[in-house]
Amino acid sequence: MNERHYIQFRDLPLLYGRVPKVANSSIKACLCRLLTTSPEQGSRTTSDAFWSKGTHGETSMTDKYSARMRRGTHFSFSFVRNPFDRLVSAYNNKILELDEVPGPMQAMGLSHKMGFPAFLECIAGTVDAAVDVHLLPQSSILCLDGQLIPNFIGRLESMATDWQQLETCMKRERLPSLGNLPEKNRRRSDDHSDVSQYFADPGLVQLVVERYGDDLDLFYGDVDLQDLSRGQLS
Repeated sequence: MNERHYIQFRDLPLLYGRVPKVANSSIKACLCRLLTTSPEQGSRTTSDAFWSKGTHGETSMTDKYSARMRRGTHFSFSFVRNPFDRLVSAYNNKILELDEVPGPMQAMGLSHKMGFPAFLECIAGTVDAAVDVHLLPQSSILCLDGQLIPNFIGRLESMATDWQQLETCMKRERLPSLGNLPEKNRRRSDDHSDVSQYFADPGLVQLVVERYGDDLDLFYGDVDLQDLSRGQLS
């Protein structure tokens, strides 16, 4: 598993902790605006490989240990998502929509069009080191030794207001504006009504609580568990 989850800029004191399935493609599109050299035509700016090798040295991918070491000199940010909703999104996109499940997911034992309960049980039985990054607990990316790494963490569910707050923080740090957030790779409706359908079984809710408990406590401790499992955040 690639453990380099943070995009680091060479000429700006800026780090982004990328969390797949959390507007990651849209945020990377904004980060491209900070590059002084335009990407080559046809470059997949959403890929980690682009940020580690395709920006003419302006950026690199680094791990959470290096990211934490730079907390005093760099501003770092990330966004998180309701774990229940993130799992449904990953299941729909990677298991149902794709004709071939990505290799790292196959290695976990996941397969095309497998049932949702079996999907969750497989994740529950797989250690973080072997989990595909799209299913990895967000706390495993954003925390080290129980401490949060990014200076700013917003929520996908309140993206509009949190993005403006991020812009304010970056201005205070004398960092350039990221501009408006574009919509990239949006596949599901905004009402997230399918979350409650997938988690109608309390046993599946419990699986998520046990596997993603740190995410729920750290990032959504102020939200009722029942609301989270229904995809309803006020």
